[in-house]
Amino acid sequence: MASESTTVTDSMSRRRRAFDWLSESLWTVVVGSLLVIAGGTLVQVSNGAFSTTPVEAWQALVNPDVIFNLQSWQAFLLGGELPEMNRQSLIVWNMRLPRVIVAVLVGMNLAVSGAIFQAVTRNELASPFILGVSSGAGLMILLVLVVFSGATLVIPYVVGSLRLGISSLLPIIAALGGIGAFVLVYAIAWKNGTSPVRLVLAGVIVGTVFQSLQTGLFFFANDIGVVQSAIAWTTGSLTGVEWEEVRMALPWTIPVLVLSVISARQLNVLLLGERTASSLGMNVERMRFALSAVAVVAAAASIAVAGIVGFVGLIVPHMVRNIVGSDYRRLVIGCLFAGPALMVAADVGARLGLMVLAGSSEQMPVGIVTGLLGGPYFLYLMRKQDTMGEI
Repeated sequence: MASESTTVTDSMSRRRRAFDWLSESLWTVVVGSLLVIAGGTLVQVSNGAFSTTPVEAWQALVNPDVIFNLQSWQAFLLGGELPEMNRQSLIVWNMRLPRVIVAVLVGMNLAVSGAIFQAVTRNELASPFILGVSSGAGLMILLVLVVFSGATLVIPYVVGSLRLGISSLLPIIAALGGIGAFVLVYAIAWKNGTSPVRLVLAGVIVGTVFQSLQTGLFFFANDIGVVQSAIAWTTGSLTGVEWEEVRMALPWTIPVLVLSVISARQLNVLLLGERTASSLGMNVERMRFALSAVAVVAAAASIAVAGIVGFVGLIVPHMVRNIVGSDYRRLVIGCLFAGPALMVAADVGARLGLMVLAGSSEQMPVGIVTGLLGGPYFLYLMRKQDTMGEI
């Protein structure tokens, strides 16, 4: 009996140690982020051309005839004909809620991507934008929109049997651009191996060149509509997103988030330095490249549906790290909640900012709002901390 009791006690002790990283600070981030997301969602679904009160919007949002209707979810997630529903539910679920869901997916992807890149480079200033990934993915998107804009009439016909259009291929196109950019960064930084400093410097070089190419593409666009679409991609915007964008981003987001959570231990080992990681049996270059691929796909999925949204992948890991610490088991989970909270709050500002400040019905690109939030935050960090850079 005594041995059995000891075995049970040891088992319970091991279970407690396995979850000792679930700290109070992490729960604070999770609960606070969920409250921000809930409040932002209520604001978003209550505002639009068809005015509804928050109570009416909430009733439409929790309408059981929609929530528990399999045909509704099939139409939302797989495409198809929507079932009959009242006007308010149709507006909230089919027109307004997708914008919130896309903001959540984009926030998750960018925050996790930035956190991974910061571990891979051991530099807290790293992000998909700094390492050139965003510029490479954005350049490919702009090539499709500007140079191959006529292909939008051909590609759906050519692959129509697979029910794929040009919009369905955007995540793949963005991923190819992001991967190509990071491979180029890796090649430039390689010198008998890579180092965090060389990766960041190479990323800045590649990102600058690709941004110049993006600007040059505008001279080849003759259609003003194409130019406006291209500008929306370069500034980041969630205006007009629908369930189609949710269907584009979701299949890429789920495996990326699962891999990022599973890889938290490897990310912690990378932070110890190359010598220590190698002494622990890790193939540093192989692991660094594999984790970077996960981060590239996460960033590309976001760029494909929302364009280039700056600062989210940079400031969210900073904010979470300051609260929960540098343990990536906490950091990744915190980013999965804090990233969506920032994006949803920023999109509320993008949608209602000009209305509040100038009485205008126009909407700002969400990338402008994240930039306005990110700049002052980093100024605050710079004044508060004596050193910034290597983690």
